[in-house]
Amino acid sequence: QMQLVESGGGSVQAGGSLRLSCIASESNKKWMAWFRQNPGKEREGVAAIYTAGDVTSYADSVKGRFTISRDGSENTMYLQMNSLKPEDTAMYYCAAGYDYTIARSPLSARKYKNWGQGTQVTVSS
Repeated sequence: QMQLVESGGGSVQAGGSLRLSCIASESNKKWMAWFRQNPGKEREGVAAIYTAGDVTSYADSVKGRFTISRDGSENTMYLQMNSLKPEDTAMYYCAAGYDYTIARSPLSARKYKNWGQGTQVTVSS
């Protein structure tokens, strides 16, 4: 089972920035994504990237503010979060998967088989 380790969460004021990182234990071509979740709510897809072709997908709520990227090794993914809003507050999870059907809906949580433990992001107004 692929291991995923997130880092970079924290507390910021509205309008601030944070950069999340996720390191995977496997470097093969795959989909990697960020999801977020608050207690009692469904896990929401934030952004996804295919490590081989840099195909990306974003939730409408973060377009223009968040940028997903990866390094050349295909095992590290980043989420640069700018202009943060209080509604961005959540536990952020890294996910990864090899299923080719992920391409049809890269922000669907049920398609990913590998998950990290999460990193908390808190944005105060």
